[in-house]
Amino acid sequence: MDNKGNITLEIGIVLIIILMIIGVFLSIDEINTQKLVKNIENEHDETLLEGVVDYLINNPGNVSYGGNYKKGSGLAIVNEEGHVIPNSVSYEKLMTFGSDYNKYISRYLLNSKIKSSIELIPQESSISSVKIGNTEDENNIYSVNRIVKCDFFKKYVIKNFQNEGKCNYNNHKSDKYSCNYFKVFKGNLRANDYYLLFDESEKHNTKYFIDTTSDHEHKNWKTVISQNIYLNNEINFNDESSAVAFIHIDKQKAKALLVCVPKSFDNDKLKYDYFTTNDCQLILRAWY
Repeated sequence: MDNKGNITLEIGIVLIIILMIIGVFLSIDEINTQKLVKNIENEHDETLLEGVVDYLINNPGNVSYGGNYKKGSGLAIVNEEGHVIPNSVSYEKLMTFGSDYNKYISRYLLNSKIKSSIELIPQESSISSVKIGNTEDENNIYSVNRIVKCDFFKKYVIKNFQNEGKCNYNNHKSDKYSCNYFKVFKGNLRANDYYLLFDESEKHNTKYFIDTTSDHEHKNWKTVISQNIYLNNEINFNDESSAVAFIHIDKQKAKALLVCVPKSFDNDKLKYDYFTTNDCQLILRAWY
């Protein structure tokens, strides 16, 4: 082969090498571009999820418990004064969302292509966690965590004996006793049950008794041996349609609650902690 042929061969080899190098760079560039696009998508998804969570826990929304949904609803608690509690979750609203998750969350707050779930994990171990939403895919899950306040069944509380109340015994001073009263109609007992709930720490070292304005005799103190005490049978109406009942506890600021719940209420949840505001971890998980 003459010199001209050798030069042509060498040029061909060089061109092939150059094309291979360019191909490698293009492949690397394409990979980097895909990674960049994926990172941008991930950041967008994370930003979206964080925005959704912060919106839900700080916006009380306007969910109708009759089933009518208005776009823009949230989960935040509104207190008795009408103020929104920041970083809070209403258990009742959460359950409403869970009844039709796609309607309340997926369709209006998330891209419909995104599957998701919301889990509420109480820090108090006596309360079960709650999860609503889609069944999770183990791969490519994004998650956002927030510490929130949750009220669970607090709406059923009539009296909290941590607060000072009124007593029909002059010698029951607030520095030694926790007393309070409530009015009940006999007809209410057909649909509702009244319970006195005690914290676990009050069992066996706390006593109580109940009387009414028409049956104002000092009763025998009863030792608290259960976290929940059924009261319907302890209220003496004396042939009247209503009664004003007084509850007396032999301890200052006892950890006790008077609640009125529907007869269909789950008895397993008749625990003191379920009727107080608790710190919980809220986790929103999402995947494609």
